[in-house]
Amino acid sequence: MIHEQLEKRGIKSQRVLNAFRKVERHLFVPEEYRSMAYADRALPIGKSQTISQPYIVAFMTESLDLKSTDRVLEVGTGSGYQAAILAEMCDTVYSIEVIESLGKKAGRLLRKIGYLNITLKIGDGYQGWKTHAPYDAIIVTCAPTQIPAPLKDQLAEGGRMIIPVGEQYVQELILLKKKNGRLREKKVLPVMFVPMVDEVGKIY
Repeated sequence: MIHEQLEKRGIKSQRVLNAFRKVERHLFVPEEYRSMAYADRALPIGKSQTISQPYIVAFMTESLDLKSTDRVLEVGTGSGYQAAILAEMCDTVYSIEVIESLGKKAGRLLRKIGYLNITLKIGDGYQGWKTHAPYDAIIVTCAPTQIPAPLKDQLAEGGRMIIPVGEQYVQELILLKKKNGRLREKKVLPVMFVPMVDEVGKIY
């Protein structure tokens, strides 16, 4: 997976690659899909949600240019895999999941593995997590139709955000950087993520 799917496709950050070497992806995949855990594809994790393909996880993580001291917010805990990758690279990770059963399952697994630097919350990711803001980096793993204003507000000066934006099946990854209080946006990759929803399942 590391060599064929990441390095050969342009992932260069050794910190990202080392995180992928340490985090065992099969632990975050349901038993019936374990044989495909290291294939370069998204896999179902229940509740109509997925664990993203390794390349996309690596691409998004590398795009944030993370430092160990960064305070990171993840919107869309899902299986917990992306949170574990972030936790290998940063001291402080906050993660929000709107689907309670998935969030609690991910929390149990992450604690069992030993990730004590991840704080989880069940809630509406569109609103971010104001209590711990501002964040040096924000990563969003579900797609709203427009970038949530609360997430923009919770990004620190000099902070970066990577987020898929668009209608279902027609989305772009957008990288935002805040400089002098202003956000600069750049489209970086066409993608396909599950839609961002609120606590009653309404699509944003």
